[in-house]
Amino acid sequence: MTATEALLPGVTVDDVTQLFNPKSIALIGATDKSHWSMSIYKNLLDGGFQGSVYLVNPRGVVVHGQQSYANIADLPETVDMAFVMVPTTAVLEVMEKIADAGIPTAVVLTSGFGEVGEEGAQLERRLTDLASDRGITVLGPNGNGYVNVASGITPYGLPITEPLRKGSIGVVLQSGALASAVIQLAQTRNAGLSLLVSMGNESMISMTDVMRYLVEDEATKVITLFIESIRHPEDFIDVAKRALAAGKPIVALKVGRSAGGARVAKAHTGSLVGDDGVIDAVFRQSAVIRVDSLEDLIVTSDLLSHTGPLPGRRVGFVTPSGGACEVISDRAEDEGIEIPEFSAATEEKLRRVLPDFASVHNPIDVTGYILIDDQLAIKALSAVQDDPNIDQIVYVSDLPHDTPADVDVAIARYTAQAAALSQTSKPVIVVSNTITDITPIGRRVADASGFPGVVGGIHHGLTALGRAIAWSERYRAAIGRREEAVADDSPIIVDAAPGETFAERRATALLAEHGIPMVKNELVHSADEAAEAADRVGYPVVVKLSADEIEHKSDIGGVKLDLHDADAVRRAFDAVIAAGRGAEAADPAALVQPQRSGGVELIVGAVRDPKWGMVLAVGLGGVWVEVLKDSTLHLLPVNREQVKAGLGSLRGAKLLAGARGTEAADLDAVADVVVRIANVVERLGDRLESLEVNPLLVRGSDIEALDALITWR
Repeated sequence: MTATEALLPGVTVDDVTQLFNPKSIALIGATDKSHWSMSIYKNLLDGGFQGSVYLVNPRGVVVHGQQSYANIADLPETVDMAFVMVPTTAVLEVMEKIADAGIPTAVVLTSGFGEVGEEGAQLERRLTDLASDRGITVLGPNGNGYVNVASGITPYGLPITEPLRKGSIGVVLQSGALASAVIQLAQTRNAGLSLLVSMGNESMISMTDVMRYLVEDEATKVITLFIESIRHPEDFIDVAKRALAAGKPIVALKVGRSAGGARVAKAHTGSLVGDDGVIDAVFRQSAVIRVDSLEDLIVTSDLLSHTGPLPGRRVGFVTPSGGACEVISDRAEDEGIEIPEFSAATEEKLRRVLPDFASVHNPIDVTGYILIDDQLAIKALSAVQDDPNIDQIVYVSDLPHDTPADVDVAIARYTAQAAALSQTSKPVIVVSNTITDITPIGRRVADASGFPGVVGGIHHGLTALGRAIAWSERYRAAIGRREEAVADDSPIIVDAAPGETFAERRATALLAEHGIPMVKNELVHSADEAAEAADRVGYPVVVKLSADEIEHKSDIGGVKLDLHDADAVRRAFDAVIAAGRGAEAADPAALVQPQRSGGVELIVGAVRDPKWGMVLAVGLGGVWVEVLKDSTLHLLPVNREQVKAGLGSLRGAKLLAGARGTEAADLDAVADVVVRIANVVERLGDRLESLEVNPLLVRGSDIEALDALITWR
């Protein structure tokens, strides 16, 4: 998409760029009685805005020490942006006047719109229609505005404590109140922002519009999101792909973990797919880094803003503390970070620089001797930097918190460390012991010495490092991925009534017709037919109830297993038919199929999410699926690589690997069948509500589906 193509109807990247980069601003509704008005005006002045700021007040009085204008039409020039903070009832009238004045962009701070109910929602629709018709790009309503740190433009409705640190983190928040908390947290961690936007109600400009702007923004390296809801799913996935291709990580805190969405109850799959599970799948497939706290949101973004993609999982650690080494070892295991042994040559180098009582193993504790030799950690760093067993180094160090006895000495010491860090042959990530604030003196020392950014605390720092490494792997895979052959995308036309269910007989026939390996079965209507069918398929056999009204046959005694002779088959037929009639099945029959044993039972099911479309669940199956709930989710379409990674993430992955001497599953063969099932789901189209194969029996490279269920919308 080029800069002028539409993001959503009526909005282009150029429109968003114009909004965030005005050369003149009018504050509409400016008054000394409003803290909002005072904050916005002060932020613009203190933030170094170089353009003109005009104040509009209906009385035309002096406001904030500056003469105001009584009417928008009285402004001496056509400004680039209007910041609207008038009462709710006056917003539409003011927007008409903004349009008459030719002002192209507006931030609407005023609340009382869609967030308060249907009447407010109707007013918001009128606002959006007016803006669209008159060519005004609107941020809000019910939003605090934005802080464009990169350009020194800060029309933001709450106080900002200076100094704002300019950097490369672009923040988009679906929260007004938390925006200031995020600004404060970034300041205390010395994390530099490029842009921060409080979205408000997203009546016109959406979160994904701002994300797309940030993908193209040269000042931004990392896109940071606080998400309450994703309003435009397809656009979100598209912009996430573009961010990955551009090498810009997206770090997201998504709140609201409840499984509130309605799920189809006719398939086990519905119990596996919750709202938050789908979001996890979307983020994982889109390489969005998910965090679960504001601290991790900023710390992870800050880390990636300095490092970009990292080369691998193998990390060497240089610390001043044995306790820190123990915390690091525990957290590294939690986050999938590898701590390899150093090479013999590296250990020999370390013995030359560390005291005799220090260990030369990874992670390194340089010991309290650092109080005697303050360059000891740097010497250890130099010793390990060329080690072939590590990809990057974590150097644990804190900036000074209080005013040292001699600031110049501190600056000189940190300058020497900064120089050493910059000369290493591998990336070095500096992590503080804890996530305490970087104080003004620490900031002064860092700025004067050129000391690199310090990631906040070992716990949060290793959380961030683990996520950064995982994102880096996805980024490299995306850059180097070869396109898979295009699967058959021809529609599958099925004669099914709306809301109808295909139980096992029709479901398995449909899947077998389209290349899914299904166990052989025969439909029978009498005990003698059942015995004859058993002779054909071979003993032992299974007899199952066949009735579309009954989805879970085993729950009512409709499945009889391990039958070895004709008399047992006849008795089983009579029993399952009786069970069907007891459950009020209209015309019960039975299926006879060969008994299968051994292997691992999986479930492969797809269910329609009302927002994201078809979601595929793959996990441990059989009758225990709802108890174990060990599954991985994928948003369709899905490829073999993603399926294999999902299988490896299951808690029961060791079963597939051949636990306790059993035959290991051929994961390539499993993934191939799962992708084929997913392809059938896609080809069945919008009429499909859910499709489930349970169990999918895996015995080495022999993959066979034993049962299936399909529900139509």
